[in-house]
Amino acid sequence: MIRTFLAFFILISNVILAQNTLNLIPYPQKVQTLQGEFAIPDIFILSGELPKEETEYFKKRTGSQLEFQYAQKGEDIHLIHSVIPPVSAADAEEKKEYYALEISPKQIHIKSYTRQGYFLALQTLIQIIDQYKDTKKIPVMKIEDQPKFAWRGMHLDVCRHFFTVDEVKQYIDYLAMYKLNTFHWHLTDDQGWRIEIKKYPKLTQIGSKRKESMIGAYVDNTFDGKPYGPYFYTQEDIKDVVKYAHERHITVVPEIEMPGHALAALAAYPELACTKGPFEPATKWGVFDDVFCPKDETFTFLENVLDEVMQLFPSKYIHIGGDECPKTRWKECTHCQELIKKNNLKDEHGLQSYFIHRIEKYVNSKGRKIIGWDEILEGGLAPNAAVMSWTGVNGGIEAAKSKHFAVMTPGAYCYFDHYQGDPQSEPNAFGGFTPLDKVYAYNPIPSELNAEQAQYIMGVQANLWTEYILDFKHVQYMIFPRLMALSEVGWGTSDPKKYKEFENRVISQFKVLDNMQVNYAKSIYNIIGKVVPANNGIAYELSTSQNSKGIRYTLDGTNPTINSKTYQNAVQIPNSLTIKSAYFEEGQLKSAVSAQEFTVSKTTGKNITLEQQPNENYSFGGAFTLVDGIIGNVKQLGKTWLGFQGKDVLATIDLGKKTAFTEVYFNTLENKGSWIHLAKSAKIFISDDNTNFKLIKEIGTAEIQDAHGKIKVNVGTQNAKYLKVTIENAGIIPAGNPGADSKAWLFVDEIGIN
Repeated sequence: MIRTFLAFFILISNVILAQNTLNLIPYPQKVQTLQGEFAIPDIFILSGELPKEETEYFKKRTGSQLEFQYAQKGEDIHLIHSVIPPVSAADAEEKKEYYALEISPKQIHIKSYTRQGYFLALQTLIQIIDQYKDTKKIPVMKIEDQPKFAWRGMHLDVCRHFFTVDEVKQYIDYLAMYKLNTFHWHLTDDQGWRIEIKKYPKLTQIGSKRKESMIGAYVDNTFDGKPYGPYFYTQEDIKDVVKYAHERHITVVPEIEMPGHALAALAAYPELACTKGPFEPATKWGVFDDVFCPKDETFTFLENVLDEVMQLFPSKYIHIGGDECPKTRWKECTHCQELIKKNNLKDEHGLQSYFIHRIEKYVNSKGRKIIGWDEILEGGLAPNAAVMSWTGVNGGIEAAKSKHFAVMTPGAYCYFDHYQGDPQSEPNAFGGFTPLDKVYAYNPIPSELNAEQAQYIMGVQANLWTEYILDFKHVQYMIFPRLMALSEVGWGTSDPKKYKEFENRVISQFKVLDNMQVNYAKSIYNIIGKVVPANNGIAYELSTSQNSKGIRYTLDGTNPTINSKTYQNAVQIPNSLTIKSAYFEEGQLKSAVSAQEFTVSKTTGKNITLEQQPNENYSFGGAFTLVDGIIGNVKQLGKTWLGFQGKDVLATIDLGKKTAFTEVYFNTLENKGSWIHLAKSAKIFISDDNTNFKLIKEIGTAEIQDAHGKIKVNVGTQNAKYLKVTIENAGIIPAGNPGADSKAWLFVDEIGIN
């Protein structure tokens, strides 16, 4: 594996590291700065032996800053390249992305084993030239570098919303700039089929359009009433994109969803379903019961589709989805039940495994391998399959322990459709809260794996689902600057302890994005608020990537001005109020105005423990989120809610002393399209010793539903030191609902008493 070669780079040496001077992303494994400078010439002379396509790319990227000319006989050459001969085929594979970049006073010399290594060296050189373009003097240095992980990927969903060939090419360019090497193209789903299959023309004639689209927050359940499509890529488009990516040493991995997320295909060919239909491409987001039926004609169809896909995409892996496949139709289908009995399968999960095994066998027969989301583990993993672990890290752990390769892409760190800043000042997003520093802190190798098992972690990938992303400017906003953090994580040089230093390098890269007219998120400049326990209550800490002396705030709900209070220390929150804050520089407003409303009760800031922890995707702030004085926004799942999948909430609050109260309140959410269900029931207990608890109130399903999850109950006059609230998860999602037979989500916000 690539990682074994890195030991050389992380040895302590006497070189001077340029971490504080070079604005490189991802930062190289080893940088040595020496005495002297290379003066950038007016005409940059290139060796005539340089790899052509990569060099033309370099010229295009730096053409606004440099004038190029290939060397004539006797001229001094400014850029040369040497090929390092590998000692074996294994050595060549191990070091295919290795490069050495030596900048001397007279010349820049790149050494690599492959053209891919040369291309990666050019990305580093482009960033160096950009940094020193004003002085035109580059420090003399030596860089030795190669990535830690072989798979460094970005995903793009073009089914919920479509993006043109030119926009996809721009996306690929962003990956190349920051040394990512895999583009995962999500081409089919319930809401649209986006790839031309010549044998089945109705896939694009019918499946590439829908009658309307959902708009706004999911809970609003509103639609735009506008036909969407037909939008799809012709096979010539596909070839063009694959060629474009290949020239940038990026592998395109196509995804053809199965057995679920199939409504667009079933709309075109309803005979492939368990029921007769009719079907239409989905207009809502979420998960739907109608999926591919595992009958012979379905497998014939999918094999024919995959034949054309594999002719278009030379990638070793073909992504077959495998996620979020409800078993409702299979349970009701006579053919499926007979198939389960015939093959001695345990249940419908076994049938999912049968489906994936059969597809894998066919793909393997064509010399390829399958990769799928971690639900392909259901019922047993196919022999040669790789796993893309998205629901958390457990899928990757299970795969690696069974000697299957895995790509880590857990939603908590790698879903770029989540909010990256304060949800109140960000464009509408799917949910979750994944800021830049959280992405940067991710370690793709789970601590549960030993060194041998860790070899099966191929790398890391971020995913961009586009339910709420209507255009390419919004795509840019969601991936930048988080793509830079992912880049350094995949390269293996991220260090959460040096996040501020990384943040400075990110800000330096904004100039590059400005020149490219990229609409990146500026959340990094905005005020970050954090609730902390203080004086038996709470305080609100404010911070920014800039000088904190520039922060101004108000407590009366008005927008701050340069004359508002200057932030110095955490602001005490003694009662219910709204704090607004912003960053000013030289008298000018430089950030968005952040607003946070607090609802203070007798539980606010008190010590709280949870017997079961929330899912890592929705765990921001931990248990303290339930007593931080913030009521969750029903349209924004990021930051202010805790999410539990298949688990109950069992919370105990230490009030510090015996406290009188008559009312208890908390909220739960309902968003069935996202598998979020109201609580089934709740119980409220009190105690004076945290051991012996007395039940004082029980809340049933009907009461919770009547209140739409906004629970506020009179419990009579109580006086206790401990409050315990148990909130029961809805359990397994019943048939007829999205995600049927899966574990329901329970979302809970503040638990308060008055």
